[in-house]
Amino acid sequence: MSSPIRRMVTAKVWVLKKHFEGFPKTSDFDLKKIELPNLKDGELLLESVFLSVDPYMRPYSQRDMKEGDIMIGTQVARIVESKNPAFTVGAFVVARSGWRTHFISDGKDLQLLPSSWPESLPKSLALGTVGMPGLTAYFGLLEVCKMKPGETVLVNAAAGAVGSVVGQLAKIGGCKVVGCAGSDDKVAYLKKIGFDEAFNYKTVTSLDEALRKASPDGYDCFFDNVGGEFASIAINQMKKYGRIAVCGAISQYNDSVPQKGPYVQVPMIFKELRMEGFIVTRWHDRREEGLKALLKWVLEGKVKCHEQVTEGFENMPMAFIGMLKGENLGKAIVKV
Repeated sequence: MSSPIRRMVTAKVWVLKKHFEGFPKTSDFDLKKIELPNLKDGELLLESVFLSVDPYMRPYSQRDMKEGDIMIGTQVARIVESKNPAFTVGAFVVARSGWRTHFISDGKDLQLLPSSWPESLPKSLALGTVGMPGLTAYFGLLEVCKMKPGETVLVNAAAGAVGSVVGQLAKIGGCKVVGCAGSDDKVAYLKKIGFDEAFNYKTVTSLDEALRKASPDGYDCFFDNVGGEFASIAINQMKKYGRIAVCGAISQYNDSVPQKGPYVQVPMIFKELRMEGFIVTRWHDRREEGLKALLKWVLEGKVKCHEQVTEGFENMPMAFIGMLKGENLGKAIVKV
């Protein structure tokens, strides 16, 4: 009797046990085991090395998932076994296979790490600065804000995965950059990576005054990751013909009752502002261009990266919740 090629692989997965009500809790998740079948022709077996936790998972889970589904998300994974000639064992890819330790793919949804990726660079950056969050900053600034040299750019959640790249790209583009974040450590980090002005929104007596002091002339571009109260105050300090890129609304993702805010129409009319929401996948056909530029800037030292790494697949929910609470500096990553 011929022995099977390999023993069965057991994958660990995190499922959404119940939809989040308000802030996610660890009890909303369930850790399960799944036996993976043997590979068919054209398939490959992968093991996750790094997994991403991102703010979008909070609203998207509500919109796209049923209770009992595996949590959505991306990972950097290593090919363990391959029956697909396009993929060799040992290669690293970015996959969108959710919160799992192992999975089988037909290769269609996989993106190989750029061939110019140096050995010395952590592969986890493919989930952050040289990945989706970096591309979000890149296209949001270039295509939505359309920033020009000499302009003033405001970014909130500035020490996060997207915000920290936004500020640095705006500096490369010749802009003055004002950032705000939720701790003194984060503010110190922003100054270190080249922000012209940075403040802690939790400790300033008046947000309005802090924004005015940081840039008395107002703002040409506002890259908004937060929404809510911050956005409704900042909109009043835009310059004429200012542009607002609405990237995220993390201040509102965990509300069970929608916030009632001031309305944007009056400042938008008087200042003739442009406000546009966007999702980075709009520019999927220019992904290579963006990644190439980001990788080059990282290797030249023009864009600095900071990661908050949580060890252990069993700690995914904790890392996710911590990220939503703003405990991370830079990109939140889980190392399997």
